[in-house]
Amino acid sequence: MLLYHSPIFAEHDTGQHPECVERIVRVNAMLKDNWIPKSTCPSWQAPSRDAIEKVHQAAYYDQLKVWCDQAAGRIESDTVVSNGSWQAAHMAAGASIDAVQRVLRGEDKTAFCAVRPPGHHALPDGPMGFCLFNNVAIAAHAAIAEGLHRVMIIDWDVHHGNGTQDIFWEDGRVAFYSIHRSPFYPGTGSTSETGSLAGLGLIANDPVHASISWQKFEERFVAGIEALAKKVQPELILISAGFDAHRVDPVGSLCLTDEDFGTLTQHVQQIANSYCGGKIVSLLEGGYNLDHLPTSVDQHLAQLSQ
Repeated sequence: MLLYHSPIFAEHDTGQHPECVERIVRVNAMLKDNWIPKSTCPSWQAPSRDAIEKVHQAAYYDQLKVWCDQAAGRIESDTVVSNGSWQAAHMAAGASIDAVQRVLRGEDKTAFCAVRPPGHHALPDGPMGFCLFNNVAIAAHAAIAEGLHRVMIIDWDVHHGNGTQDIFWEDGRVAFYSIHRSPFYPGTGSTSETGSLAGLGLIANDPVHASISWQKFEERFVAGIEALAKKVQPELILISAGFDAHRVDPVGSLCLTDEDFGTLTQHVQQIANSYCGGKIVSLLEGGYNLDHLPTSVDQHLAQLSQ
């Protein structure tokens, strides 16, 4: 397994905020004890502006730079930046690109990017929901740049990945599946949202009620990813790996335990093994219980590394 981690992600200082520095400090401590010694940990660079502008508008890129230079604080109702946010966001995007390139070159079948800020709410023209750059969308465009035609994103964060959906709504090369709590932030992700033009039918949303049981959640997840994969025949799978569907998460919460994230990973692996030689790149999204985020990530990696 390829493992991307860095202290640079602690430089994105959000202060007293759910998406706080301590999240990555705790995850990195777990990685140091459990995974760094037995993983390949590549060095990587920040991406070019052009790579980010495959997803984000130039005016937003310039404005975000100004906000970070000014340590502007709250730039959107939920999103905070500091001086260190610009480099952290670039290196998170760069990790996603490098991981895709290395997996496609055959250096390993799987990669996990322990990055922040998260990305799946970020829109082409602005930040949203703790997110600055949409890392998983940037990863998908990196795969397309490498010659792929069919990429599948699986998003199990408790919140709907509205930014990712918007970016690939009409694309046709990237399929998107999201299972998420509903009704809940950000208010999107109904089953009627299925894409348009070339992307019609490649957006698949599975909104679930807060009271859903784990058995029902797992059944719906498996049915959803199997149906979309059969339609798409993916050449690579990307995971927006949020861990805020954990039953004790203070921001989201559904019915999942630490171990259940390992089970979700196993189901994704079965799809990947069937269609794309097991190739998976996973990117950290949400997860805000500081005790259970690292243990949930640990369970994810225990399965991803097999």
